[in-house]
Amino acid sequence: MGLNRFLRTGLVLKASQIAAREMRKPENQRRAKELVTKVTRRGQSGPPPRA
Repeated sequence: MGLNRFLRTGLVLKASQIAAREMRKPENQRRAKELVTKVTRRGQSGPPPRA
């Protein structure tokens, strides 16, 4: 049980380091801004209609 928790914690830490490193890249910052803009615009106009 202790080893599994230790490994899981290590994986989460490594994943967060990778995510932070990737978000420092300018092209990924641009993509994140575009995604936020897209989501906020969709939120302002309401949910998309269902077919």
